This record gives sequence, structure tokens and C-alpha cells, in this order.
Amino acid sequence: MTKKIFISIIIILFLVAIGGGIFYWWQKREIKGSPKDYVIKETSEGKIVENKKAGLTVNAPEGWEAEKISIKEGFMIFYPSSAPIEWQNEKIKLPLENGCVVDVNVVYEKMDFVEIKLDVRYALSMLGIKSQEFEEITIKNYPALKNTFDTQKIGPGMGVNIPYKNKVYAFYLYWAPEEKENCIQEFNKFLETISIR
Repeated sequence: MTKKIFISIIIILFLVAIGGGIFYWWQKREIKGSPKDYVIKETSEGKIVENKKAGLTVNAPEGWEAEKISIKEGFMIFYPSSAPIEWQNEKIKLPLENGCVVDVNVVYEKMDFVEIKLDVRYALSMLGIKSQEFEEITIKNYPALKNTFDTQKIGPGMGVNIPYKNKVYAFYLYWAPEEKENCIQEFNKFLETISIR
């Protein structure tokens, strides 16, 4: 009996050490991006956002705003002009009460679907996950991992992660409950504008 307890304790300590190592690595990773990498261009075809460093170009949905967010590696958000978002402590107030928000960021790290799933599951577990589903899809000939989720802290959402070369291109949609269908429709159109080089 004591032998089983001893082995159980060793296994638990081993798992804690691995978890601590992953957390330490995540906190100490090198920041390679910047909010300055994103450029918003007003054209006759609408707003185009470009990140030359990451090789990414996307079009804002028609009638939507595009805004840089200057935290960590920087990212972009898009939201309908008709449904302005609320801010709380320099962050988007989630869950949304109206409209939808799309955020775009680039992780400068080579990851496969298994690593992305682990990363997403960890992040969502911190938000009081209610449900989550993963699905492998294709976006403009790029293999992508889509996850649909609902959480206690930020509400419902959907993410599409495209691993390509040594980066992961992440696109996340959050919606107010009564606007789910319209927001997903706009998100799908948005995903079709993605260009990765």
C-alpha cells in the first residue's frame, strides 16, 4: 500500500514539475511582434490591414472599424461601427452585450494542431469553460484548427488558428448571444479575405 502511495506522489510531483516548466517557458518566451507591425489602409475597396513582418493581410468587413491594441505583441480588433464596443481597464468588456468583435494576432512560434489545442484548452480553462469543440478545417488552402467555445467569464466565441511555417495566425470572434448567426456569417466572409505570405 505504501509503495502505491509513494509511486503516486512521484507521478504527481513529476506532473507538477512539467506544468511549472511549461508555465515558466510561456512567461519567458521572446516577444517578436509589435503593435507597430500593423498598418491600417483606407482604400476604395474598404479598410485593409497589413502586417508585413508576419506576411499577413486582411480586409475589415464592410462598415466595421479596425483598431490596433497596444499590449504585448500587439493585435488588431475589428467591430461593427453600428455596435461600438465597451472598454474596461483598457480591455474589451466581455461578454458582449451587443454586436461582435474579431481579434487578430500572430504568435511567432512553430506549433502543430496538438500544441495549439493544448494552448487553447489551457487559456479557456482559466475563463471557466462551459463547452468547447475542435474541428480541422481549411481556410484558403491553409489547414486550420477551429474551436467553438462558451465560457463563464468572456461568453461565447470561435477561434481559427492557422499554423504556417514558424508562426500561428490566430483569428477570434466573440458575439452577443442574440447576434450569433450574423456575427458568424461576417466572420466567415472575413476569413476569406486572409492572405498569408
